[in-house]
Amino acid sequence: MTAYVFTFGGGVTHQDPRAKDKTIVGGKGANLAEMAGIGLPVPPGFTITTEECVRYLAEGGDFSADVRAEVAAALTHIETAVGKKFGDAADPLLVSVRSGARVSMPGMMDTVLNLGLNDETVKGLAASSGDDRFAWDSYRRFIQMYSDVVLGVDHHLFEDALEIAKEDNGFYADVEMGAEHWQALVAEYKSIVQTALGEPFPQDVFHQLWGAIRAVFDSWDSDRAKVYRRLNDIPGDWGTAVNVQAMVFGNMGDTSATGVAFTRDPATGEKAYYGEWLVNAQGEDVVAGIRTPQYLTRYSRERAGAKPLSMEEAMPEAYAELAAVFELLEKHYRDMQDIEFTVERGKLWMLQTRSGKRTAKAALKMAVDMVAEGLIDERMAIKRIDPMALDQLLHPTLDPDAPRDLLTKGLPASPGAASGAIVLDADTAEKRAERGEAVILVRVETSPEDIHGMHAAKGILTARGGMTSHAAVVARGMGRPCVSGAAAVSIDMASRTLKIGNRELKEGDVITLDGAAGDVMAGSVPTIEPELVGDFGTLMEWADKHRRMKVRTNAETPADCRTARQFGAEGIGLCRTEHMFFDDQRIAAVRQMILAEDGAGRRAALAKLLPEQRADFHAIFDEMAGLPVTIRLLDPPLHEFLPHADAEFEELSDVIGIGVATLKRRAEELHEMNPMLGHRGCRLGITFPEIYEMQARAIFEAACDVAVASGAAPVPEVMIPLVATRKELEILKALVDRTAAEVFAEKGNSVAYHVGTMIELPRAALMAGEIAEVGEFFSFGTNDLTQTTLGVSRDDAAKFLTPYVEQGIYPRDPFVSLDIEGVGQLVELAAERGRKTRLDIKLGICGEHGGDPASIAFCEKVGLDYVSASPFRVPIARLAAAQAALG
Repeated sequence: MTAYVFTFGGGVTHQDPRAKDKTIVGGKGANLAEMAGIGLPVPPGFTITTEECVRYLAEGGDFSADVRAEVAAALTHIETAVGKKFGDAADPLLVSVRSGARVSMPGMMDTVLNLGLNDETVKGLAASSGDDRFAWDSYRRFIQMYSDVVLGVDHHLFEDALEIAKEDNGFYADVEMGAEHWQALVAEYKSIVQTALGEPFPQDVFHQLWGAIRAVFDSWDSDRAKVYRRLNDIPGDWGTAVNVQAMVFGNMGDTSATGVAFTRDPATGEKAYYGEWLVNAQGEDVVAGIRTPQYLTRYSRERAGAKPLSMEEAMPEAYAELAAVFELLEKHYRDMQDIEFTVERGKLWMLQTRSGKRTAKAALKMAVDMVAEGLIDERMAIKRIDPMALDQLLHPTLDPDAPRDLLTKGLPASPGAASGAIVLDADTAEKRAERGEAVILVRVETSPEDIHGMHAAKGILTARGGMTSHAAVVARGMGRPCVSGAAAVSIDMASRTLKIGNRELKEGDVITLDGAAGDVMAGSVPTIEPELVGDFGTLMEWADKHRRMKVRTNAETPADCRTARQFGAEGIGLCRTEHMFFDDQRIAAVRQMILAEDGAGRRAALAKLLPEQRADFHAIFDEMAGLPVTIRLLDPPLHEFLPHADAEFEELSDVIGIGVATLKRRAEELHEMNPMLGHRGCRLGITFPEIYEMQARAIFEAACDVAVASGAAPVPEVMIPLVATRKELEILKALVDRTAAEVFAEKGNSVAYHVGTMIELPRAALMAGEIAEVGEFFSFGTNDLTQTTLGVSRDDAAKFLTPYVEQGIYPRDPFVSLDIEGVGQLVELAAERGRKTRLDIKLGICGEHGGDPASIAFCEKVGLDYVSASPFRVPIARLAAAQAALG
């Protein structure tokens, strides 16, 4: 029969491996059983499994007779181990009831302490402990906690009653309250419950126990737990375990204490004990802010200039025993431990250990130090670091000690922090930045036409849009902090002002963005620059040694290329050429080309663009120094380049000498109902071949020039976008090959190159075998492949994707982490069919998913040759690729 309850402590041993399996008994239950098994002083208890939680929630919240019988037997185990009976009026056993998911979710779920107290057992506790004050204090704590967690009575009612009681008695602190004061407060608390619920506080201890178990299971589906799970990608079907454990008391006088400690400093990673403790207190007193904790060690106390003695000084024997436990646990788990402990009248008890939460900087230092200490090896160090946590290290961050004036919160769309003057349009951003000003571009939402202002700005704030909006994607690629979807932001372009809540700001006022937290603050907040040497460099060396896939970057400016190379990029996986055409110096020629009536007119306009485009590629090839560079020929819909306002048409008319009416008529002819599925990508090259001829000529002329000048021949990879058929690629590859031959003949030298395509349409994935007869490489454009497969617009998805994720329709945002079941199946199929046709075909991924660790793990499974990520995500991709290779 499958067991749903496992005991620990009290000398118990289990043959069933499920008793220490975190997926079954949760992290807390597994670690309690493990600590008890290696001989540490753990109060005896039992764990109800995560499987029972899942069943309980699925079947309407009830317990089977088998589970109730297992709980009764496990409760007997505790009673035997401690020599006390649950509910005994003379010497009662009290228990704690805590949650314990397979991963730590601090503060997200509920806990009940001192369970088993009622009007009779409180007297027995007073007699057996010899301390009336302690007994009545424990009872009032239990009523308050149980009423809040289990009965749903507002905890503020109890806190208000406590404050009134202290004020009436002239007390400042809880510790000044005596037994008679606590006894009076217990009566008041019971009255609060009676008034709130219309029934008395439960006196039956078994009723209390099952109520607390229900509450812990129910808390798995609380709003705060759901939000935490969504933010941390924790599946909703994991469930939580319940741990019921004999109480030990840190509030039994001056020889008792409680505390929380880390075996290393979780902020810096230093190998030094770090923690807080309180004399004569229970665990929640340390973490709830009811009393100010004291420092654990003499060193910490003296460095802070604190007066109360440290535990090391006040309880040297218990501290020495605790320090020995620290060493034992860190060596046993081979990781920094977060420990909860209690000292009851001089005896040390261990209540919990788990791998401690830490900053990214601390995680790096601990991993590198532990390898040097022989505690772990390089492989374990690589696996231990969360790749996404590296974002904290790659961008400026806010000084944690600096004051902040929070205006509003939005979505943390791109990490980093920056301060600057508010500007409300891209042109103003560029002009003010050219004068040396730091600016923050604030828009309702950005568009491709804003690219110059986004590049000039130190940060970007939008009122609309999600984590995968245009602003978010471009900002991440540029390494700019971005806060998107800040709904409280209202922009008035007429007055050049904006409102954030009830605050009004004008253009030029300074604000600060924290793109990692989604915070928008008034004024300037100091930042701290990242450090990319030392432990960071060591970890990256290890990652590069163990990964199989190459890591390229998505970049189209020399600055982006330089940044990516510094972060270890091994080439460019996506150079988008459309952004190059929005420059103020070029846009008129681009519009002239688009609005031309025939090929001759288009060629005349393109002749103006050729030198500019050649210079673009020359600069990129220089920066990449012989590494492969995948250049996507012009892709976006033509409407994105066209004028909109009358003034823009008049300005263009003056430049190119064509009447406004003619220009407007031509623009109307080019209008599309659904431009993202319209005249774009390879369809432009088929209908307007002059465009792709110009771009191919610019690529090959630049490549030949750089090869001669530097001696490091570039490796251009010409990518044809939005291909759906073999014939499209065949026609355009012939155009590229013909242009290359012409350039090589003119230049008298040549470079190796490849022509391939971006797989971003379901049909292209299905027909990959045929397309590979022509294409020499596939680059999976998973942004558009996700849009076309799901039938979802990325820029509009923010309106409904959050409820979709919350309701489990998608496990996570498919534009952030690849939809492996759907889109991933197309990638895998295309890779398989492409290789079957062309054994040496090069396969990569260049969508935003190229910087997502879960998506990178899938790419490793499929056997892609490389992933390509935005420059600031290159280190993340390097580490994630190593983790994927190590399994």
